Amino acid sequence: MPRTLPTFLCGILLIATQAGAATLKVDKSRSRIQVDAKATGHAFTGTLSKYDAQVTGDAASLAPSAVKLSWKFADLKTEDEKRDKEMIKWLGGGKPEGRFEFIKTWEDKGTSYAQGKITIHGVSKVIAFPYTVKKAGNWVTIDGTASLDYQDFGLPIIRAMAVMTVNPKLSVRFHLVGQVK
Repeated sequence: MPRTLPTFLCGILLIATQAGAATLKVDKSRSRIQVDAKATGHAFTGTLSKYDAQVTGDAASLAPSAVKLSWKFADLKTEDEKRDKEMIKWLGGGKPEGRFEFIKTWEDKGTSYAQGKITIHGVSKVIAFPYTVKKAGNWVTIDGTASLDYQDFGLPIIRAMAVMTVNPKLSVRFHLVGQVK
């Protein structure tokens, strides 16, 4: 009997700590991940048409415990097929992929921030960015914007025709909508 009580208490503790845990099933038809770029004389946006997002956290506080996002750059569409093909060449050809993995969150002066490791072109960097989370019933919406410099990932400045340059500072906007499961 002495062994049964500690085992029972450990089981209750495990159930209690998992009670608030939830998974967000992302609805891709209501979500979007976009990259904004500025170039000489114009700007453009790439939209990620396919990706894998795995989000878990506390259903009550909406605090994330794990976020993993992975994608193929072939699924980043800028509405210019030639530019999309050039992007793949610029990334080294083949089938380049990227990923983001959550590290932690914190609050500062009423703003929530997330930190994670993003890997592009085989180079990993830790980034931080503000985000918001809203819940309506079982639906959760996560919005945020992260700033990146593509040179930090070992990628060269994009130049075309000796006068057009793509600014290395990019803005990644995300709007993830899903149901808590």
